[in-house]
Amino acid sequence: MSARHEPIDKLLTGGDPGRIAGDLAHLPKAFPRRVNADPEQVERGLAQLVLPLVELLRQPTARQALTRMEMNTLTDEQVERMGETFMKLDQRMQELKEHFELEDRDLNINLGPLGNLL
Repeated sequence: MSARHEPIDKLLTGGDPGRIAGDLAHLPKAFPRRVNADPEQVERGLAQLVLPLVELLRQPTARQALTRMEMNTLTDEQVERMGETFMKLDQRMQELKEHFELEDRDLNINLGPLGNLL
């Protein structure tokens, strides 16, 4: 048995878990012992992940809606509904950004060769 795998091998073969945990405690701290689970920070982080995805879906949908309007393939009622929907979505996005104290630059995603999302 190599010394390099000794703690793992002993744990797998019934070694003393307390002694092994003590041995591992001397290793450099790569990760904090506790995760910061502050609910406000978790919610803000989640918003910072989700809002760009909503924007990523909204942009091509809005472009498609404009194209369909220009091609006269929508009824007046459909145009009205889409306009109202996009206005409500924009309003809600603004409210969420204010609530989580986020700005557009906080939600920007680099799309590689396509450039930035915002």
